[in-house]
Amino acid sequence: TQQKQLRNLNCSSFRRHGMTFGISLIVGTMIGSGIFISPKSVLMYSGAVGPCLLIWTACGVLATMGALCYAELGTMITKSGAEYSYLMEAFGSLVAYLYSWTTVMVLKPSSFAIITLSFAEYASAPFYPDCTPPLVVIKCLSAAAIIIITGVNCLSVKLASYVQNFFTGAKLIIIIVIVVAGIVLMAQGKTENLSNAFEGSATSFGAIGLAFYNGLWAYDGWNQLNFITEELKNPYRNLPLAIVIGIPLVTVCYVFVNIAYFTVMTPSELLSSSAVAVTFGDKVLYPVAWIVPLFVAFSTFGSANGSCFTAGRLSYVAGREGHMVKILSYISLKRFTPLPALLFNGILAIFYIIPADINTLINYFSFAQWAFYGLTTLALIVMRFTRKDLDRPVKVRLSEK
Repeated sequence: TQQKQLRNLNCSSFRRHGMTFGISLIVGTMIGSGIFISPKSVLMYSGAVGPCLLIWTACGVLATMGALCYAELGTMITKSGAEYSYLMEAFGSLVAYLYSWTTVMVLKPSSFAIITLSFAEYASAPFYPDCTPPLVVIKCLSAAAIIIITGVNCLSVKLASYVQNFFTGAKLIIIIVIVVAGIVLMAQGKTENLSNAFEGSATSFGAIGLAFYNGLWAYDGWNQLNFITEELKNPYRNLPLAIVIGIPLVTVCYVFVNIAYFTVMTPSELLSSSAVAVTFGDKVLYPVAWIVPLFVAFSTFGSANGSCFTAGRLSYVAGREGHMVKILSYISLKRFTPLPALLFNGILAIFYIIPADINTLINYFSFAQWAFYGLTTLALIVMRFTRKDLDRPVKVRLSEK
């Protein structure tokens, strides 16, 4: 009975997050492990510096276009759950049911696992300066991070939001340090690796596709705010503004960070590096190079916190609609957090760290995730014809007409 009363409360009772937190959640979740891992994979599959930078820019444009569609959907259907709520409205319960199970069982926990594995690699790197950290150390650190982050999110929504804001600030600091260092080096004439930028470019569609998969993984997170629409103050204003500010900011950061990498590393050096940002720090920031793995660990920890924060909301919404086990729709009476859903996501993530192959997880994750992004964008077009009665505070132009 108490759970039913909680679910029937007016959404305004839970609206506690403003635009600042919205931007922090988007930027904090997007800038995680991707920009510190994916440069190696994007360069490997694209074949040269020029195509690599173009792919990073194109991925940012794709993410922005997708986010604008989500801005319309999020202000039109002000329910938490993001794609789940939109697919339910456009295509009915069957598609929403399939999405909820795929995401809750695979996509969300695998994303959580990828980010915490990246955190573990960078957190342990300073203790193994001459070799790769042992796999067992990486897995144990990853599991510990999952337990801590899940615990924080179970304890308090406010504490989780404070953690998100703090680590977002930390990751922007290291991004600024890398970008400024790159600009200084370019001003000093370190542009050798940027000349003949298209020499050796990949011509295979398969290779270019894999480069996009890895680049898009780094941009993943642009839709995270739509998972908590019911908790946003004035979502009609704050949702689209946070999207429009957050995603272009991340795109600019990513392109400049990659340019900075190429000012000090040749393509072969970048490909041979196990931790691209750490190698950059060793070459440029010595004797304070230790700040790079420290702040990268902060960055990945904050991104994992954002992923966990939103994952619990999807399980909760799907459980509320009867598409997941009912207990996942329960809310802690004392803390007002979706505690069972958060614990379930954390347990699955621990199982996903067992293989510990980040690149395989990324390729698997990206294909499935972007398939659902495409289906959700199709839902926007479908509802232009089937749900003309819905109010659209934000409307994306789909044609010149």
